[in-house]
Amino acid sequence: MRNIHTKLPNVSTTIFTVMSKMANDYKAINLSQGFPNFKTDKKLIDLVTIGMQKGHNQYAPMPGLLSLRKVIVEKTNALYNSDYHPETDITITSGATQAIFTIISAFIHPGDEVIIFKPAYDSYEPSIELFGGTIIPIQLSAPSFTIDWKEVASKITSKTKMIIINTPHNPSGTVLSKNDMLQLEALLKNTDIILLSDEVYEHIIFDGQEHQSIARFPGLAERAFITASFGKTFHTTGWKMGYCIAPKDLMTEFRKVHQFNVFCSNHPVQHALAAYLKTPEHYLSLPNFYQEKRDVFLSLIKDSKFSYIPAAGTYFQLLDYTAITDESDVAFAERLTKEHKIASIPVSVFNLNQQDDKVLRFCFAKTEDTLKRAAEILCNI
Repeated sequence: MRNIHTKLPNVSTTIFTVMSKMANDYKAINLSQGFPNFKTDKKLIDLVTIGMQKGHNQYAPMPGLLSLRKVIVEKTNALYNSDYHPETDITITSGATQAIFTIISAFIHPGDEVIIFKPAYDSYEPSIELFGGTIIPIQLSAPSFTIDWKEVASKITSKTKMIIINTPHNPSGTVLSKNDMLQLEALLKNTDIILLSDEVYEHIIFDGQEHQSIARFPGLAERAFITASFGKTFHTTGWKMGYCIAPKDLMTEFRKVHQFNVFCSNHPVQHALAAYLKTPEHYLSLPNFYQEKRDVFLSLIKDSKFSYIPAAGTYFQLLDYTAITDESDVAFAERLTKEHKIASIPVSVFNLNQQDDKVLRFCFAKTEDTLKRAAEILCNI
């Protein structure tokens, strides 16, 4: 055996890969991994084709196509009354996860502490570990998943380098409020702590709520990175396209790493997105589009034994199964896939010490026919 000294001794295959494979093996409806199963807008597909036909098939500029950066900054500044500059404050990335990894690699040194809120997207912790950072987890609990900012204050030390937030939140579907952001802003005042704000579901928010981007809050924006995803916004997760926004001094350090990580992202897709984003309705219509799917899904399972609080954002819905079984969420998720032919994500895998709140995450970014077939199964359990 080769003697390999692994840098990630506690990391195995992600739960998304495990459950999607299980769904495929058992021919189950896959509501586990977060990807839509409906078609991408033909207009966007055609724009990519045009980009390729026009010869945009070689390297894009390292920070991204300027026309795309301009339209994103215009959109962000208009939505959140911010003041970002397209030349210096934004970089186009190969998905939001690449942006998150690059931010962490650019700023985290051995011994630096990073506060995260669990359940957390599972790329945060391995990235911190790789660069010698110390993870300071704060566990949130079902059903509210609210943050106790006094607890956050108690976790901040002289070693705290970064705090990572995610709103709308995966996997819980909750959103941070204006009051949350104001408390965070007050907490970070007069510190050098960097904020990483994962906002990939910014346009998927429901019931008339407004997304509280850190871009709205000058005291946060001056110290923060925003990461975003075209895959989530435009139903193209396989394209791995996103972007990162931050003040010039932070973005300068980001680009130092970015240029040696991926250098640049898909060129013809950038041209397509630059044109597609010029029609604001393409993203402003998303709250209603996904809320309709959420409401259809919940109406179809209202007579089931599952209980729930409607997701406030994202395209994920948590379902509490305590009225059905006392099995662990991992065991129940596996049994649902194998015996009932429906796949979900057990939330405990994202929690501190695998805290099991007896909830499963279901993705409702699916066609109505898929949601109906899934609901029929859930109602019979």
